Amino acid sequence: MKNRFIVLTVITAMAFLGYLSFTVVSPKSQAVNAAKKTYTGTAYVSGMGGHFAKADITIDPNDTENPVKVKNLDRVVIGDKTTHPTHDPRIDTEDKNVMFWSTYKLDPGKKVHVGKSDLKTGNVIKDIALDVDARVKSAAPLYCGSGQTKNSFMPIMMATESYVDVFDKKDFTHKHRVFFDELGYKAGGYKFFHGTNTPDMKGFVITVNLAENGKGTGKIDVLMLDLKELENGKVKVLAKNTLTGEPDKTITFRQFFTKDGKYLLQSGGDRFFLVDAKTLKLIDEEMITGGENHDAMPTPDGKYAMLTLRQPVTVKIEEGTKTVTDGTLQIYDIDAKKLVGKPVSVCNTCHGDMGIKESAILCGLDGNLQ
Repeated sequence: MKNRFIVLTVITAMAFLGYLSFTVVSPKSQAVNAAKKTYTGTAYVSGMGGHFAKADITIDPNDTENPVKVKNLDRVVIGDKTTHPTHDPRIDTEDKNVMFWSTYKLDPGKKVHVGKSDLKTGNVIKDIALDVDARVKSAAPLYCGSGQTKNSFMPIMMATESYVDVFDKKDFTHKHRVFFDELGYKAGGYKFFHGTNTPDMKGFVITVNLAENGKGTGKIDVLMLDLKELENGKVKVLAKNTLTGEPDKTITFRQFFTKDGKYLLQSGGDRFFLVDAKTLKLIDEEMITGGENHDAMPTPDGKYAMLTLRQPVTVKIEEGTKTVTDGTLQIYDIDAKKLVGKPVSVCNTCHGDMGIKESAILCGLDGNLQ
């Protein structure tokens, strides 16, 4: 009887283990099949109409077709299209309810604006109007990219000649203006400077689109500068690399670093660049087939990048239809190194409700996500 019991026990155990082998998922499979984190929050997308689109969004990478969902669209107004067209939102690292900004064109009084807004109320806290440097020869493009330190807001003049301004965050005292001709970048030899600070505020990346005869060559110099020196009005290069794209189509615009400082997320017009933040070497590039990439902001954990795109769309008018530009958001998976799903509108959706049938020209974004 005892031996029979032992045999039955062994048979039962073997059957149970066999059952487990068919039903229990291996640790590796669990990692693959586990649900991916969902992110929620608000994105602020710049617009040429003198406002930022305020988009309450959810990013769900598990939805591979429509990962970005816009729950609500509103505006943060800083002026109108004649005085405050903007490309540049930059949320304060010291206070997530404050957003700095700068303007892209001259106002009717031939001034450019720099200011900050309260994101809780939408009200402008500070707005200063100043002259563009005499070395700048055009009315646009003007400010676009920007960075910051604990005490300074640093917008970048996109025009020829390009420079970085250093403003005190509290009262907007203008502390320094730094040109880059001492690095060998002369007027006519480049098209658009952009840049921003590293998360640890030790470095400040600058991208320079090299040009000949007014057209981009497709080569982009990426320079890491010492941020403390730059804040004090000096230029010190820490690292440099050159990226290569297609002439007059690959044009770098705004950028972000992931919060861990590992990657530089660099918009590139006809493509998106994923760059090693320390070496400035290219890790991946993703072609943008349905529009033009102008910014790329990371999720808080650095697993995804949210790209701003300018995309052509068809709208109905009394005479039939016409093609206009819409501003959209799309997700890039940093680990998988690929775009995920379809873009979602954050401009024409709102414009359509208002009866506006014109192009919506976005550029930069910033946001508070969790």
